[in-house]
Amino acid sequence: MERYVCIHGHFYQPPRENPWLERIETQESAYPYHDWNERVNAECYAPIAVSRIVDGSGRIVRIVNNYEKINFDFGPTLLSWIQWHSPHIYGKIIEADRLSIERRSGHGNAMAQAYNHMIMPLAERRDKIAQVAWGVRDFTKRFGRHPEGMWLPEAAVDTETLEIMSEHGIRFTVLSPGQAGAVRPLGWEEWTPVPDGSIDTTRPYLCRLPSGAEMHIIFYDGGISHEVSFGDLLNSGEAFAGRLLEVSRGAGDHSPIVNIATDGETYGHHHKFGEMALAYAVDHIESVPGVRLTNYAEYLSINSPAHEVRIIENTSWSCAHGVERWRSDCGCATGGHPEWNQKWRAPLRSSLDHLRDRLAGVYEEFSSGLLKDPWEARNDYIDVILERSESVKDAFLRTHAVKSLNRLERVTAFRLLEMQRNSMLMYTSCGWFFEDISGIETVQILRYAARAIELAGEVSGRWFEDEFLSGLSEAKSNVEGLGNGADIYRRAVKPSRADLRRATVHVAISSFFEDYPEETELYCYRVERQEYRKLRHDDTEIAVGRLRVSSSITEEEGTFVFAALQLGSYDYNCAVTDRADDESYTRIREDLFTSFSGGDLPGVHKGVQRYFGSERYTIKDLFKDEQQRLLDVLISDTIDDIEKNFEGVYEKNSFLMGLLEEFGHRIPGVLMMATEIALKRELQQALQGTRVDTDRVGFLLGEMKRWHIELDRKWLEMMLRRRLEEEMRRFSESPDSEHLERVNEMLSVVFLFPVEINLWTAQNIYHDMLASVYHDVLRRAEAGREDLREWVEGFLHLGKRLFFNIEEITRS
Repeated sequence: MERYVCIHGHFYQPPRENPWLERIETQESAYPYHDWNERVNAECYAPIAVSRIVDGSGRIVRIVNNYEKINFDFGPTLLSWIQWHSPHIYGKIIEADRLSIERRSGHGNAMAQAYNHMIMPLAERRDKIAQVAWGVRDFTKRFGRHPEGMWLPEAAVDTETLEIMSEHGIRFTVLSPGQAGAVRPLGWEEWTPVPDGSIDTTRPYLCRLPSGAEMHIIFYDGGISHEVSFGDLLNSGEAFAGRLLEVSRGAGDHSPIVNIATDGETYGHHHKFGEMALAYAVDHIESVPGVRLTNYAEYLSINSPAHEVRIIENTSWSCAHGVERWRSDCGCATGGHPEWNQKWRAPLRSSLDHLRDRLAGVYEEFSSGLLKDPWEARNDYIDVILERSESVKDAFLRTHAVKSLNRLERVTAFRLLEMQRNSMLMYTSCGWFFEDISGIETVQILRYAARAIELAGEVSGRWFEDEFLSGLSEAKSNVEGLGNGADIYRRAVKPSRADLRRATVHVAISSFFEDYPEETELYCYRVERQEYRKLRHDDTEIAVGRLRVSSSITEEEGTFVFAALQLGSYDYNCAVTDRADDESYTRIREDLFTSFSGGDLPGVHKGVQRYFGSERYTIKDLFKDEQQRLLDVLISDTIDDIEKNFEGVYEKNSFLMGLLEEFGHRIPGVLMMATEIALKRELQQALQGTRVDTDRVGFLLGEMKRWHIELDRKWLEMMLRRRLEEEMRRFSESPDSEHLERVNEMLSVVFLFPVEINLWTAQNIYHDMLASVYHDVLRRAEAGREDLREWVEGFLHLGKRLFFNIEEITRS
């Protein structure tokens, strides 16, 4: 009899994109990362794909891809982000599933997930269908196969959802033990209650559905899963493996499966180095005779259920009250503020439900002359979301449109479909999960609601914002001064809005700092520069142009004329109109340029007022990330000037400071400040040179020590790490002796500093070269190429410096 172990990771982040831009904007709470996706990817998703197995001295013996060993599901919106922002890791996730199919009897490790983490028991039937259909279609496109299993958001389940999953070819799902109500052996009539999670989790179960369909259900081991998530089991990979094997040895003789399910973010994000404990545990388990590390699909293909189960309707894995966490003040919360309440959840849910119904009415009414079956079209719209190419859009409309649509009809159809996409995104579960309605997760779902309201208004002329805000006003924040949901919406949601005009403003103002090509993509906007001219006089500049702007999402488009002014170093403003033909544009440009060339700024302002009206846009109206980038440019120029002045003060007075030190006199604070700024500037410049001068760096560090100057360790670590990674990438692209020497030089510099550097990326690059370049060079060196022997020795020496156990690696 073989015993089985399965470790499941549920990987998910809520969709975070600005719905008007389809990009995630800077999230300050994720600092020093750009946003929370980037941060969790760096701490979890990426390390799991390249996990270290180390020896007793902490030296790397192997780097392994844990996704090849564990069962997993990824949220489709998260996996889409990883595909574009971390393609190397995305490739490892997809490849892991392919390899697991080869190793696990034709069954892959990956499971599907309902599309955007909507709590399924609280959803309408047609939304449930869309969530399952979109999750299946997304999975199939990415992994190249139909999913056998599907993870339900928060494991929230009801019978209707299981029926829909079965209709879409889903064979199994995973639930918590507390979601089982009663069991019985197949063929028996009497049911045995399994209260309080007492179900035997080491065997699979069959759930018979009212339609006659069946769903296989595996219940995870709640105790071990809790120890992994909230205990200290990940402090030791050996203890982790031992705990799983201990339970396996104590199970029955029915080919038992010991399985756990946790948030995937447990490994590395919630528990630092958790991915290393995971790597050690699965490696150890695979070495134990009679125990097979498996995935759920393979286990079910070998072990058919011998028992039947009844689920408890409307339950989940993260709420003791069923699914109340997503609609009421049930008492479940993350615990950061025990004095707070979550009474805001109910009015938030009811406001969104009312809005959903209003949007559905608009969708059915205005799509009737465009789409054959509006709801079937919505189910297939995932194909367009996955690939927004003209060919895919055309194929979609050929299938679902009642006729060949003209340009305006296409815009209307896509606006309606996007309205529906946002009406589902606004139900993402995280909007209710946390402590207060002012949290970034709740603000995000309100953004989706706002975008859906806007699209409905553009199509129908009916604006639902006021009634939506009326409902939100009943959702009171716990944070003093923030008011209610309506106040938060006005303050945090409305400024996120963007349109073709705002894209024009962005290009107009930022054109003072960067040269745009004739055609460019700006988030989800395509911008065609039809005409652009710029004049400068002293510290004043004017730009006048005409742009064709279109949306890659809805296909709406427009032509805009702008006039932008830079008045001094920081004062930028812009005016825009969409009412200017060729003749009018020429007149606007010539009149403004004539006044500007003559130094008549009042005349320029009068001309702008005459042609564009009184509305003006400033830096405040730029998209958030680009706004920050522009401000960084302005700030960096100012800081550079200040630092140069301090550098001059230091150079002029360094001898005097030496005398003051020698004679035991106090050195004035202003001189110490100048010294600190100057030495840090010189150090940064030294580290950014083509070849780093080790002696120069050593001298500067000595001076800093002499004058008791403390370095910003975070800043220093980031600068050194990035420079080392840059040299490693160059070495991997050109693996010659010169680049090998430069990497070793840079490492010597790194080790001069009193700061621990994160060598993760450098080690990954080295490991890849060890598996590829090294063996080819070694073969040629052993064939008589004496010049390559020195390279081989230097490369292995580099590995030791990067904390690899080179002796053991090369032996194997």
